[in-house]
Amino acid sequence: MNTQDTFKFAETHEWADVESDGLVWVGISNHAQEALGDVMFFQAPTLGQQVKQGEAIAVIESVKAASDIHAPVSGEIVALNEAVDSSPEIVNEKPYGIWLFKIKPASPSSLASELDQLMDLDQYSTTAGA
Repeated sequence: MNTQDTFKFAETHEWADVESDGLVWVGISNHAQEALGDVMFFQAPTLGQQVKQGEAIAVIESVKAASDIHAPVSGEIVALNEAVDSSPEIVNEKPYGIWLFKIKPASPSSLASELDQLMDLDQYSTTAGA
């Protein structure tokens, strides 16, 4: 996993990290986990599910609120982080070190275009006040 300096961020507070194998690892930003408070439940998307950029595909809940998790890119859900399923509170400990699920992009060309629609860390920090 890279560092948040290489992540791309959605306005809906998800981060996307493109790994060397071409998969996109997805998590939530520090801003999101702080706004949620103590995370208590994560409803993951389904393995094999086809998702479109911006689509609500999962839910994360805390003592304060429930929030949708949106797909930062289009593709297929190919992996779920079982550690988050059994201990969702780990998201609060290191939001940039805990991925929730992985997406196999629909195509390299669509991935590049979709990543261009996301923000880098500086842009996101300014927008989110993170």
